Amino acid sequence: MSDNIRIINDATCTFCGCVCDDMHLTVDLDAHKITKAENACVLGRAWFKEHGIDEKRPFALIEGREASTEEAIEASAQILANARFPLIYGLSDTTCEAQRQAVAIADMIGANLDTTTSVCHGPSGMAFEGVGESTATLGEIRNRADLLVFWGGNPAESHPRLFTRYTVTAKGMYVPNGRKDRTVVLVDVRRSPSAAVADIFVQVKPQRDFEVLWALRALVKGKRVDPNIEQVTGVPLATLEDLAQRMKNCRFGALLFGMGLTMTRGRHFNSGALLALATDLNEYTHFVAKPVRGHGNVTGADNVVSWQTGFPFGVNLGRGYPRFNPGEFTSADLLGRGEADAALIIAADPGANFSHAAIEHLKRIPVIVLDPKLTHTGKLARVAITTATYGISVPGTVYRMDDVAISLRTALPSPYPSDEEVLTRIKERVRELLGGNRVPAMGAA
Repeated sequence: MSDNIRIINDATCTFCGCVCDDMHLTVDLDAHKITKAENACVLGRAWFKEHGIDEKRPFALIEGREASTEEAIEASAQILANARFPLIYGLSDTTCEAQRQAVAIADMIGANLDTTTSVCHGPSGMAFEGVGESTATLGEIRNRADLLVFWGGNPAESHPRLFTRYTVTAKGMYVPNGRKDRTVVLVDVRRSPSAAVADIFVQVKPQRDFEVLWALRALVKGKRVDPNIEQVTGVPLATLEDLAQRMKNCRFGALLFGMGLTMTRGRHFNSGALLALATDLNEYTHFVAKPVRGHGNVTGADNVVSWQTGFPFGVNLGRGYPRFNPGEFTSADLLGRGEADAALIIAADPGANFSHAAIEHLKRIPVIVLDPKLTHTGKLARVAITTATYGISVPGTVYRMDDVAISLRTALPSPYPSDEEVLTRIKERVRELLGGNRVPAMGAA
């Protein structure tokens, strides 16, 4: 084997919340790319293929002109130090170490701090606070679960290895025959590709998940449910009764739910109803509930922001203490109302998926972007800093969707700095500009 071909065993894929850590990568150092990713799913292979090192990419852009990282850090620090109501957003595709620095900057300048959780499983985060969570690791589910209920998601396309490595076909200690030892239920508003693996497919009318969940709670508790429930939900009472009995009679059940619950009518009430159902079922058997998370370290972002502010997303630090109010302090809403006067976007692309009003406001204010690629947001940014890709060129810590910490190692060296390095330097320069004083944000007392 050539000296310029490197094999990295047991590498980690940070594309999605599964954070699979059994990749075997073949790295071509001459071509600055990963040529093979053994064990990766189709999404993981694309992730590794698309994140080679493009040394023609400038280290930074300031108002469209090429600049050094040092110049971009100075420009970024000046913007943040002079802002009255800055926004820091993203964080779900970077390391926990970088996230920690972002929170420190937010605290220093009295910023509004938000993560991509606010536009995906944010309602679930609110439900966790109000209802609680019966939880487990993916390893426990793999080794013990004999009943799997996937609700409001399509893992076959969004998280392929969730089925093969952790749940449906995986062989475990107490389910040694894998798929043969499990019953798989899929609940959704349409028959998606994931339905092919299900023993039972339950099709719910759009916007009626809450009613189905509440009916299941009643049935689990032995209460009577009106047969007219089918007219409301599209699900026959007999189907609900059968599912309730299967849930009560299994040895270890798992509810794995997606954004079909959080991005529809009901939002946190839907997630809360599902979490409450899991709690009810624990009077009869062992049942857990877990959200299926998208970004590679969105769970880490929730954890880091929670550790340091007490809340997982949508946190305002303008009064010198954290305030949590989704709808007021979440980025899509705040930008849509035209309220922020500067933005630091880390490993996210709101310019590609936020509302027209929010994107138009981003165009009117100074925006700083840290990202390995030139995104839609990067194109409208005043300062765009090229950073190295976490999990490929940057070591550190991430959290799998089940809150298990995973350590990353470098596979492909990069000339670009890490998010953590850039944010640390911005923080230090902002501190110098402020003279150690914290700047109150707009609306501060």
